[in-house]
Amino acid sequence: MALEQKAELRLTQKLALTPQLQLQLKLLQLPQLELSQFIELQLMENPMLELDEETENDHEKEVSEEAEEPVAVDKLEKIMIDEYFAERADDGRDLGYFNPGIEEKPSFELFYSTTSDLWEYLLWQLRLSKAPDEIRAVAEIIIGNIDEDGYLKATEEELAKIAETNIETVKKAIELVQGFDPPGVAARDIKECLILQIKALDLGNTLVQSIVEEHLEDIRKKKYETIAKKFNVSVDEVTKAVKIIEKLEPRPGRNFSKIHVNIPVPDVYVNRVEGEYQIILNDEGIPKLRLSKLYRQLFTEKDLSSDEKKYLKEKFKNAVELLRSIEQRNRTIYRVTESLIKFQREFFDKGISYLKPLNLKDVANDLGLHESTISRVTSNKYLACEHGVFSFRFFFSNALPSNHGSVSTTFVKELIQKIISEENPANPLSDKEISDMLKKQGIDVARRTVAKYREELKIPPKSLRKQKIIKEETE
Repeated sequence: MALEQKAELRLTQKLALTPQLQLQLKLLQLPQLELSQFIELQLMENPMLELDEETENDHEKEVSEEAEEPVAVDKLEKIMIDEYFAERADDGRDLGYFNPGIEEKPSFELFYSTTSDLWEYLLWQLRLSKAPDEIRAVAEIIIGNIDEDGYLKATEEELAKIAETNIETVKKAIELVQGFDPPGVAARDIKECLILQIKALDLGNTLVQSIVEEHLEDIRKKKYETIAKKFNVSVDEVTKAVKIIEKLEPRPGRNFSKIHVNIPVPDVYVNRVEGEYQIILNDEGIPKLRLSKLYRQLFTEKDLSSDEKKYLKEKFKNAVELLRSIEQRNRTIYRVTESLIKFQREFFDKGISYLKPLNLKDVANDLGLHESTISRVTSNKYLACEHGVFSFRFFFSNALPSNHGSVSTTFVKELIQKIISEENPANPLSDKEISDMLKKQGIDVARRTVAKYREELKIPPKSLRKQKIIKEETE
């Protein structure tokens, strides 16, 4: 068969994402911090963008003045800019994020207490110490070798070499620092840390100290009878001693650590005002952009080369597309929040126990958007309301059957946690027993499902929750 070439006309359909749509999708899934970083990068790369540092009224005045004296650009660019400013005039001002009358939002960092630096705190105590200068000098080196959890990470030999002194002086310096607050600081291991705290409680040379010294592993495995037999005491006495040990701090530097904690930054605030909910999009920390008037005026220059005009038009188009995409992102997040309030009204009114089953498709159908769009909006974003700060995904959960209709898996987890918190520690409930209790409340949950939810809640199984309390037999 001879090979030949010929032209054919075929009609096919395929989905092509325009650069504008790709940008919108990208911005939609960016969390607050990454959005801010992306905008700052665009500011550096595109001369057509600049920070809008003026007040809202000044900005409106500028837009009005520019409308009276339009920039002499070609028809495409003129339509784009006119449409953009027309949208800004009536888009978000009634959505919350442009509302000048909103009461200033309290920073969520105010709800987190700040702590002193552990090393500064120890050095402050050292300065108040009346120990000899030689001991104090070595103690300062010791403090510098304590980690964030409060443990000494250098050996006596290493410290002696650094301080150019003898082991005896190092031991005295360690003893000095171990006498500082918090109790247990400068210990070399968990056992020494707990013993230091036990001595601070005047419980040295007691059953509590003996158990820590010889039976830490048996405590973890709850082998109380083995411990009781070893020290010839009752299991009840061992149980009381273990309760004291459990209250000790295995990481004495915990409350003094300055390790950065990632506090979720709310993308949306939902405030209840006179029985209705007000949605405020959080734009704090996000650079506010506007088109650069200076660079737009360059379009009017007659001595620009064709390459220069092409460059300016491209940057102008990219700038307008970015501004539009940011506005579109804000609109979509606002609409999704509205839909969440609609579906989860009882949660916002009464709390977590009233959270209903909900899936992405429900919200997508409600807003006339694709399910993938809702997935992008709810990814890595947080909502703050009077009940706390929640991930958007928190509001979506599967349904479980009950006598009163369907209930959310989140609510079932809350019930399981409540049931376990109220159980008898001497006779904890099995997963099957918890399943039976839920069924009595009209919620049909299998034993395996209970075990799965319990693990997700990081609750140990029955065998590890059991605390044996046996009364001492009298002869």
